[in-house]
Amino acid sequence: MKTAALELNSTGNQASVKTRAGAYIELTKPRITSLIMLTSAAGFVLASRGPIDYFAFVHAMIGIGLLSSGIGTLNQFIERDLDGLMRRTADRPLPSGRLFPFEALWFGVAVTALAEVYLALFVNVLTALLGLTVIAGYLFVYTPLKTRTSLSTALGAFPGAMPPLMGWTAARGRIDIAAWVLFAILFLWQFPHFLAIAWMYREDYGRAGIRMLPVVEPDGRVTGQQILAYAVMLVPVSLLPTVLGVSGKIYLVAALILGLLFLASSIRAALSKSNQHARQLLLASVLYLPLLFGVMVLNR
Repeated sequence: MKTAALELNSTGNQASVKTRAGAYIELTKPRITSLIMLTSAAGFVLASRGPIDYFAFVHAMIGIGLLSSGIGTLNQFIERDLDGLMRRTADRPLPSGRLFPFEALWFGVAVTALAEVYLALFVNVLTALLGLTVIAGYLFVYTPLKTRTSLSTALGAFPGAMPPLMGWTAARGRIDIAAWVLFAILFLWQFPHFLAIAWMYREDYGRAGIRMLPVVEPDGRVTGQQILAYAVMLVPVSLLPTVLGVSGKIYLVAALILGLLFLASSIRAALSKSNQHARQLLLASVLYLPLLFGVMVLNR
């Protein structure tokens, strides 16, 4: 009996450790971090002259991955009460009670600080400074403004577009015009992407008092206009890497096709204002970005 009880207790402890470890991983927002690292990697490769310095590349990816993980964790710490009010986020580690807030706080601060030190020591100071702007913009501007103004989406798009710029500076040590083009592509892409999410979950956001555009403007007219405007601007901007010699003619054709398909999905979502078409736009945006940067890198 005693042996069985000890075995049961040991199994329970192992399950608890596994659950908590999974909760810490979930705090880092792995899917978002993966996308951030992908666009950062593209920026690094495109900025590299000649053979890629894989040693420097690995250091850059570690630092940027840590930074994204730390910011994602601190964002969930700050928004823990709001997350508890929304159905789609109520099961996150903090509102669900799988972790205590102080655990997320120390973990987030430690990982974010480690990322900045790592970038400064093993990559370069410029990339670390860009990382500081992401921390300030995302945690101290975008996050607190979400409950105050729908302009938070536009303000949050600035730190959100930094990953390829950081990848570029990690490889080249300076910011060129081509780096700003990569920044602009990601900046414009974010609006159809996030407005599609905001439209799908507008009731959830409204319940939590988050003033996304579809919440403050329920008929969706301005939301649709913004989706269209940014999708239209994205098409010519996405062609600039070929003009600047960053990528080749195959990319030019691929970017035009991808941009027009993305625009078509944006038009349909903007006109119908339906959750179904917003979901399809979200899927299109998730496919568009890695495909675009993937072809850009392959045809460099």
